[in-house]
Amino acid sequence: MNLKGKTLFITGASRGIGLAIAKRAARDGANIVIAAKTAEANPKLPGTIYSAAAEIEAAGGKALPVQTDIREEASVLAAVEQAVAAFGGIDILVNNASAISLTPTPDTPMKRFDLMFGVNVRGTYLCTQACLPHLIKAAKAGRNPHVLNMSPPLSMKEHWFKNHVAYTMAKYGMSECTLGHAGEFRPHGIAVNSLWPRTAIATAALQMIPGVNIDKCRKPEILSDAAYLILTSDAKTTTGNFFIDDTLLAQHGITDLEPYSVMPGTKDFIPDFFVD
Repeated sequence: MNLKGKTLFITGASRGIGLAIAKRAARDGANIVIAAKTAEANPKLPGTIYSAAAEIEAAGGKALPVQTDIREEASVLAAVEQAVAAFGGIDILVNNASAISLTPTPDTPMKRFDLMFGVNVRGTYLCTQACLPHLIKAAKAGRNPHVLNMSPPLSMKEHWFKNHVAYTMAKYGMSECTLGHAGEFRPHGIAVNSLWPRTAIATAALQMIPGVNIDKCRKPEILSDAAYLILTSDAKTTTGNFFIDDTLLAQHGITDLEPYSVMPGTKDFIPDFFVD
């Protein structure tokens, strides 16, 4: 099974992990809807919906850049409408867009709290709700529909909350969507899974966090390869999972992870959050 001719609606696909997932699907000849906010180049954060579209088409896919604010219902509904008009439907939704602030309670302004909940929780729920009628149609047509949330396994341990309770709640909100929607959509034959990295991933967003050594991270491609394995699996049987990238790759016989290292030979990677 591959993704040729499938239509993927990917949030936050103008750069980083979202773009890597898009380019991996594009290699099969998939259609990619780039639902992201950045339409004009920003020197601090490289990548726009248009530069992403060029990279996706160079990789072999068809791209539809749609400037979208996933916190706004009208913006998401318009993006979904454009996607269906361009490609005839939606087969896969990747809820990748995310906002992060690793701050304790006194240092988390409510504006930042609202951003994290607006993007991570509301955005994931809204995009899933808006794509659902098209995913149901895809299921009826035997097109193996998937929702993939880039969110962590749920671990109710104090140490994952105490240093950045707002961020943890917002990311866990995405994972709760996985848990609930997997059960809700199972009768339709729509898969809903989460994927999370074991190590920190080198992205432009991560580089904006002070003190992070990018050389001790892995490349976004480890997640795009893992995502590809999920999105090409049988939606009827592979649902409700919280996958960790290296464990999933190992289950498919991929145990040499050296190509994913930013700095070859690295052994002491920065661990990501939420993996016990």
